[in-house]
Amino acid sequence: MPQITLHYFAIIREVVGMDSEIREVTEGTTAADVAVDLGMRFPRLAPLLRAVPVMVNAAYADRIAPLGEGDEVAFIPPVAGGTAATMPDVARFIVTDTVLNTEAAIALVTAPNAGAVVSFIGTVRNHARGRGVQWLEYEAYTTGCLPIFAAIATEAQARWSVGAVAIHHRTGHLAVGEASVVIAVAAAHRADAFAACEYTIDALKDRAPIWKKEAYADGEIWIGAEAAYQVLPDR
Repeated sequence: MPQITLHYFAIIREVVGMDSEIREVTEGTTAADVAVDLGMRFPRLAPLLRAVPVMVNAAYADRIAPLGEGDEVAFIPPVAGGTAATMPDVARFIVTDTVLNTEAAIALVTAPNAGAVVSFIGTVRNHARGRGVQWLEYEAYTTGCLPIFAAIATEAQARWSVGAVAIHHRTGHLAVGEASVVIAVAAAHRADAFAACEYTIDALKDRAPIWKKEAYADGEIWIGAEAAYQVLPDR
């Protein structure tokens, strides 16, 4: 029988109590079947698992497609829209648990033919949803993030006269005032650079498998999954 690897993130990881597991499944098993089984093991997750998208081998996939030997499956909780290599074309797309360097991101896109470089820095603010925020925690499916970062950059380049695009996102525990995301866009003209930068952050927040937990004085919540599960201070 095929063996698959299940990866768990954010709210799902907390309920299941592990980051990943290897499961043996019967021939013809689909991600939808796995979701049903997981929901039976953890009833609290059942409504969420029925609704969320699935990634197979780091790409969004059809829930009813049969899984095969060695497939890596991740159910993607509602996102909160955050591994570098040495080559610049790879280093433009980074998910890291270290402090973000805005100047480094800008340097990756700056070129002699770029008359404008626009950067966006997303920082942790001290309030959200009418409550005081003490800190944030970001978690990401890095393997799934990097192709999406690259695809978003390609889309921006196709829509505007844009050169290079850099997307760097932070994970882990972030204090108020720290940067969670840095985006840098280079273009010949500022209008294209501004438009492409705005498109990039909007698409990133909508599509990348990155999750955010907000901590308040009276509890913690994974943003986007509030109705399904809530982590309380005594947990």
